[in-house]
Amino acid sequence: MKRPRTSRQAKQTADVQRLIKLSNALSSSSSRLEDDFWDIRLVEEVNQHLANSQQNAEAAKIAEDTLMAALEPLYQETSPAYGALVSTIETCVEARPALVDTAIREGKTATAITDALMIAIPLLAWSRFPIPSGKIQPAQLSALRLQLQVHVLATGTTLSLCDQLWSPDQLPQTYVETAQLANQLTRAALQDKDVQIATTTINESIQFLSDSRYIVGAIAAPQGAALFRWQQTEDALEETPLESATNAWTSSTNQAIQSILRTLLPACAVELQPVRAYHAALLSTDRASRPWSICATIAYLQTAFNLLPNHLMAVVARFNGDENDEYRISLITLTGYRVIHGVVWPLLETENDDPALAAEIEGILKTAGIQEITILNQAFSMESCDDCGLPLYPDPEGNIVHIETPDEQNDKQFKHLH
Repeated sequence: MKRPRTSRQAKQTADVQRLIKLSNALSSSSSRLEDDFWDIRLVEEVNQHLANSQQNAEAAKIAEDTLMAALEPLYQETSPAYGALVSTIETCVEARPALVDTAIREGKTATAITDALMIAIPLLAWSRFPIPSGKIQPAQLSALRLQLQVHVLATGTTLSLCDQLWSPDQLPQTYVETAQLANQLTRAALQDKDVQIATTTINESIQFLSDSRYIVGAIAAPQGAALFRWQQTEDALEETPLESATNAWTSSTNQAIQSILRTLLPACAVELQPVRAYHAALLSTDRASRPWSICATIAYLQTAFNLLPNHLMAVVARFNGDENDEYRISLITLTGYRVIHGVVWPLLETENDDPALAAEIEGILKTAGIQEITILNQAFSMESCDDCGLPLYPDPEGNIVHIETPDEQNDKQFKHLH
């Protein structure tokens, strides 16, 4: 789920109030029938704002401001209605309303109702070199389509893929922008065609040592039919159809997929993630990227500077900000006790009071080969270097210091972690 960004004006208009009231009613429901009653009305309300947003830039701004103005007070109050509203918005953005697909068959006009879902294919990567983003070539898209049809998509679905490998900062940043891309992908999915993204609309990716990349698309199928392979009757009778399909998709032994990844992300260590609905994919990748970043950083120090895990110790500390909290993990040489690298572990919105996170981080560090670990009890305020803007990290004595990478010149092209 996205945290609400602070609205510039956060006007409590009639539209905002209606969204809040419907969300409160849905979250207070005591039965499935009542759930359906309020859900239908909330979905209609959100879809109306998304439809209005397509008119022009001013309408798009009004629609986005309205959605965010409804989310903001619910988030500040930690109301369960926040979850109801944000989940509904995300669903309406990525699962387009049933579409009428009209075609000419045997001289007659035939009409079919079609469902469509925006999806994302996440990739985790790290490299000593810049991690690529940008155009995906037609041959690569064709190979991806084939593998998706074999391992992920249900029989009878059609597909569209963007010809763009997206970094997180290049993805649409608002609900309205995401819905606009979903509309474009949905129209293409009905025709089983891919979408060309204008490069002039894409910013250059910020470079990090470890980062995620996304291939974005949409699936279309007859209304009520299966979208994914694990939904099909013959597969759904298995004990673990989702797990089986996911393992077949992400397995490092799948040579066809590994070959595609090598061409998309050369000179990178890559871990393919499960295909999911768009917002679920982003959230699950946010979770998966945190342990991946720790292991990637340790591997980087070993390959770039010949620093084995048993030459390092780690210090873990909590940092609190105005809106976002995080853990920062210092990697420190056992000789000289210099903080030579750092990893940021951002907290997701349900984790602020989770006491198990520090132990989880400690377990990941130990699995990666670092055995000397200090977890500081005190929390620190967010601090960054005034000169370069990079985060400051804790040393074993509880001081907040700048990192001292063994070869600063070699590392200047990277931020530390995304």
